[in-house]
Amino acid sequence: MMAAGRGVVEARTVDEEMYKEEILELYKHPLNKHVLPEYTLAYEKTNPLCGDRIVIYLQLKDDIIQDVSFDGNGCAISQAAASLLTERMKKMTMSDLITMSSEEMLALLGIPISHLRQKCALLCLQVVKEGIAREAKMGKV
Repeated sequence: MMAAGRGVVEARTVDEEMYKEEILELYKHPLNKHVLPEYTLAYEKTNPLCGDRIVIYLQLKDDIIQDVSFDGNGCAISQAAASLLTERMKKMTMSDLITMSSEEMLALLGIPISHLRQKCALLCLQVVKEGIAREAKMGKV
């Protein structure tokens, strides 16, 4: 019984290490990190506590995200999260994006994120949701 428990801990540690390596790889070689040449909407937010800054660019057609990218700078977690979220957002509807939860965003990263680092991991989702809310108030989306 004890050995099985140890095996689970070891397997989880191997998985966590794999995800940590993926996060570092996404930090070094991010996906979708550029300014879209043609975008419908752009949103920006900075985390004043750590200095992470994310700008999300969306190209929409009929309420569907046709293309998405990001720009900015920050820690490995914020940059990897933006890479993963922009990949996930492609071909999503705006309503699906609005209902995406913080838990879903954290799950994309695949590793436990400490309470202090959750702001880094969730910055990109906050940028998009706050930007969409602003646009909705103005009747643009």
